[in-house]
Amino acid sequence: MDRFDAMRVFTRIVERRSFTQAAEDLGLPRSSVTDAVKGLEARLGVRLLQRTTRHVSPTLDGEAYYRRCVDLISDVEDAEAGFTGAKPAGLVRIDVHGTQARHFLLPSLPKFLETYPDLRLHIGEAHQAMDMVREGFDCMLRAGELTVDSSLIRRRLATLQRGTFASPDYIRCFGLPQTPDDLEGGGHRMIGYYAPDAPEIAPFDFTVDGKHRKMMLPAAITVSGPETNVASACLGLGLIQVPRYRVEADIAAGVLIEVLADYPPAPLPVHVLYSHTRQLSPRLRVVIEWMAEQFKEDDLAPSPLRLLRQSEVKT
Repeated sequence: MDRFDAMRVFTRIVERRSFTQAAEDLGLPRSSVTDAVKGLEARLGVRLLQRTTRHVSPTLDGEAYYRRCVDLISDVEDAEAGFTGAKPAGLVRIDVHGTQARHFLLPSLPKFLETYPDLRLHIGEAHQAMDMVREGFDCMLRAGELTVDSSLIRRRLATLQRGTFASPDYIRCFGLPQTPDDLEGGGHRMIGYYAPDAPEIAPFDFTVDGKHRKMMLPAAITVSGPETNVASACLGLGLIQVPRYRVEADIAAGVLIEVLADYPPAPLPVHVLYSHTRQLSPRLRVVIEWMAEQFKEDDLAPSPLRLLRQSEVKT
C-alpha cells in the first residue's frame, strides 16, 4: 500500500474510531488496515493512535497528522478530477429521513447513478442525534430547527410548506374548526408526535396575525414514526401537522383534508450537513448538488389543485 492510500486508511480509522469499521468502509482486510498504520508510524517515528480493547483515538501527533491528511486527500481528489476529467467515484454515505428519501431522492436515483456509474450510495435512516463523522456518514439531511453540532457546515436545500390535516370521519365527529380557538374546549384531539431528538410531544403551531401560536391538544395516541402519524390521522384518531408532500396521495384520494388553511404552521427548513473536513470531496459535492436539485421544486407554496376545499366536507 502506497503512502497516499495509507493516509486514506488512517483518516478513516480516526473518523470511525475503529480498525474493523474502517476496513469495512474501505473494503479492505483488517490486517491491511493494521499494516498501513504501522507503516505510517514507523515512517514518521511517532505514535498516531491510542488503542484499547474497546476504543481507538488519535494521539496529539495523530490529531495533527489527521488534519494534514484530510487537506492533502481533498487537494489530490480535486486536482485529479480537474486534470483528468474523470467523474467522481467511490462510496458516499448519507443519513436521511426515510420518507424524504422515498419522496425526493429515490425517483431520480437511477438517472443519477447512470450519470456517475462509479459512485455508490449508502442511505441510512437513523435520523437521530449522532456524531456524523464517527458513525461514518459523509453528510446528513435534517428537517426542522437544527440542534446538531454547530461545527458542521450546513446548507439549506428547501423550505417545506406544512398544513393541518384530518380525515372526513374525524370532521364529521368533532366538527370543522374555523379558527385555532375552536380547537380549545371543543373536544378536538391531536395525534401526539415525538419528533426525532425531542423528549416531548411536538406542539401544534398556527400563524395568527403574523405571529406563531403554539398549542397542545389531548392525544389518545402518541407515535414516533411519520408513517404511523399519517396513518393514525387517516383512521380518524386525531389532527396532524405535517409537510404537505407526505399527504398528497391521501388528499387526492379523499382520505385526508386540510383544515385551518388560513392559519398554517411554520414552514419546515431542510438542511444538508457535512463536516468541514469533507467539503472539497468531488463525490460528496455532486451528491449534495443532486439532492439540492430534487428538493428545488418543493421549495414553493403548494398548488391549490392538490387540496380539497373545506366547504366540500359534510359536517
